[in-house]
Formats: sequence, C-alpha cells, structure tokens
Amino acid sequence: MAEHKHGEMNTAEQEKTFNGFLTAAARVVMVTIAILIFMALINS
Repeated sequence: MAEHKHGEMNTAEQEKTFNGFLTAAARVVMVTIAILIFMALINS
C-alpha cells in the first residue's frame, strides 16, 4: 500500500461537486423566496 502524503490528493472533482451543490442550494432558496413573495402579493 502506498504511503499517504498530506496535501497531495487531487480535489478538483470534490470542488466541482461542492460548487454545484452551492449553486443548486442558492437557486432553491431564490425560488422559495419568490414563491413566498408571490403568495403574499395574492393574499394566499
């Protein structure tokens, strides 16, 4: 088994996944806020 050396792992794929998650979470929050504002405007 190869020796582990701290700081040598390629994290490009993890960074892309994390950025995708943050983008999706931000979009969900924006859509939720838009829906709540729309509901407030039409007196739901």
